[in-house]
Amino acid sequence: MTVTLERGLQLGPLHVDVPVVLAPMAGITNAAYRTLCAEQGAGLYVCEMITSRGLVEGDATTRAMLAFDESETVRSVQLYGTDPGYVGRATEILCSEYGVAHVDLNFGCPVPKVTRKGGGAALPWKRTLLARILEAAVAAGERHGVPVTMKTRKGIDDDHLTYLDAGRIAQESGAAAIALHGRTAVQGYSGEADWDSIAALVEHVDIPVLGNGDIWEAADALRMVEQTGAAGVVVGRGCLGRPWLFRDLAAAFGGPSSHGQQRTALPTLGEVTAMMRRHAELLCRHMGEERGCKEFRKHVVWYLKGFRAGGELRRSLGLVDSLATLDLLLADLDPAEPFPVSELGAPRGRQGSPRHGVALPEGWLADTDGTGCELVEDASETSGG
Repeated sequence: MTVTLERGLQLGPLHVDVPVVLAPMAGITNAAYRTLCAEQGAGLYVCEMITSRGLVEGDATTRAMLAFDESETVRSVQLYGTDPGYVGRATEILCSEYGVAHVDLNFGCPVPKVTRKGGGAALPWKRTLLARILEAAVAAGERHGVPVTMKTRKGIDDDHLTYLDAGRIAQESGAAAIALHGRTAVQGYSGEADWDSIAALVEHVDIPVLGNGDIWEAADALRMVEQTGAAGVVVGRGCLGRPWLFRDLAAAFGGPSSHGQQRTALPTLGEVTAMMRRHAELLCRHMGEERGCKEFRKHVVWYLKGFRAGGELRRSLGLVDSLATLDLLLADLDPAEPFPVSELGAPRGRQGSPRHGVALPEGWLADTDGTGCELVEDASETSGG
């Protein structure tokens, strides 16, 4: 079945032909991977998350993460921050110095080292602080015609839900859209995403709502949109080792695809190895061959998930140090081996178990205001939530 959304996705002045967004993932959605996914189909491809304080203070590592391929005509970045001043200034820098066309604010990260400092999925509990951060970012974006969106979760846990208030605040603050991951922070990536919460948010706000969670195949994205009324979807773990998922999504939503196809066949192992080679080539182009090959190693397990590749070959691929070596190793794979259908619809990437609780600043749950509270931003990379 094909769902056609004639207007695509409208984020303020920014139009996205296909209502599909690549979720920012630390160490994954760099310029090489964004380019690889964009070659498969239209959509919005978000840079891995950066910290507002690191950007404002000129941190070299943070600045280095803001690398874009020349093919990226629409630059999208996710920003993390807990201080309205830093977030506003960081948004200004992204717009004025880096030509960014879309800024997404991270209020969904469940990582303990982030939530214990009041960031990520913990922050929406402080409604007033959330509004101040959003207003600062939106004001900076508006000066450059750049839309600001936010990503969040249902809440801290089932007893401390925040997503409906967060949606209202996002709308009142002028955010162009809100993306909801249908899990709480305490769930992490375990269990199943609650799509009913996405539907509830759609009913609660007038701005576009993007649904996130458990989209493993294009059919899942269609089902989510049909069930929830979401304006689009955000895809994270489902595309690990499967960048062609964006080709399938573009075809499913009736949008333009780099292959011009409405229906796509499962790739053979030969087609997967060609994708692996292209990925490694792009990484080396952006990072140099030594570092690029090292970065590629972590992707091997995702690309070959379910295939019959032997353990020794997998280990060698996990130690690859040059494109020439990669070519020799890939040549040992059977190009005719069909895609393992057992992997269709199966979760990818980390899952884990629900946490016993969410790490929070002392007294965090005592009020929902946040006025005057002083938070220290964590400058380390996070998943994006």
